[in-house]
Amino acid sequence: MSFKRVLKGTAGLGAIGIVLFALFNFLPSENLTTLLPITEKIEPKNSLSGRIGSDGPVLAVKIDDTAPAHPQAGLEDADIVYIEQVEGGLTRLAAIFSSVIPQVVGPVRSARISDIEILEQFGRVAFAYSGAQSKLLPVIAAANVINLGAQRQSPKIYSTDPLRRSPTSMMLQAQDLMANVAKAKLSVAISKPIGWNFGEKPETGTAISSVKVSWPANSYNATWSAKEKRWLLSQKERPNLSFSGVHLGPTTLVIQLISITDSIYRDKAGGVTPYSQTVGAGKGYVLRDGLAIEANWSRPSGDQGTSWTTATGDEIKFAAGQVWIALTDKAPAFTPVAVAINEDATPPAAK
Repeated sequence: MSFKRVLKGTAGLGAIGIVLFALFNFLPSENLTTLLPITEKIEPKNSLSGRIGSDGPVLAVKIDDTAPAHPQAGLEDADIVYIEQVEGGLTRLAAIFSSVIPQVVGPVRSARISDIEILEQFGRVAFAYSGAQSKLLPVIAAANVINLGAQRQSPKIYSTDPLRRSPTSMMLQAQDLMANVAKAKLSVAISKPIGWNFGEKPETGTAISSVKVSWPANSYNATWSAKEKRWLLSQKERPNLSFSGVHLGPTTLVIQLISITDSIYRDKAGGVTPYSQTVGAGKGYVLRDGLAIEANWSRPSGDQGTSWTTATGDEIKFAAGQVWIALTDKAPAFTPVAVAINEDATPPAAK
């Protein structure tokens, strides 16, 4: 390289230095931020709940939902919680964990035929439950799940809580179970989007203060908390608290109106097991940010997730955070607020 080129290059760098010196010394500091590139750390978010946290192996746990089962353990860490109708019109929960696997989950109860259809959309999940009636066991064995029922695990994994009474005393040591799964190199599905996305508050919906969702022998009330930005749950007028003391409540509460019919299965007492049909299409409500949004749901096949749209076909995005999905065939009862947030909102019919 010639001496002249070196001299020109040095002069060029010197000129740049003089300009930068002038900018940093004579421009107001607030103007400098517009000249410098902004690097923002993007934290990973879980695909199922939109929570801060990575996608991980999916663990599904069946949990008792009767009064003796309360307070339940681990539910605050679930990404999704399904409320299902079981025998006698009672409800049971199917909790889906991915972003966080808690130490203890429970009380764990038995599987139902509706679980197989619900879980199919997640892929080959780790399925934890206390047992199942003999006719259903072959169906579970043939399903696309990793069968981790209590009948196949040690008492150290499905332990008994001495402070609880049977049949609501079985507690899952969830972290230990998933450690064994990893050690055995079992291929568990990693969480992925299953039909819905997350985004900002929509420009449609009806402002409500609370909602009641019912089944023949149980009901949930959800009250919007503007302070916590989530729906605080209660059952039979009592706050739904977890074992850790956390008031349970999702950021997005979905009320999915479905067909519930008798299945071919029965419990030990002879009660008919209901079947909740979650494949197909129907109506429902998406509740977020203090709004109830009338919605249509669609799930074309078992291996596909459920999408939610408005009557005009626009996607309804969920609020990032825990999602609860109430599977029911009964219309909810809404309590509207005195003044609607959106002038164009049409209030849903209260039943």
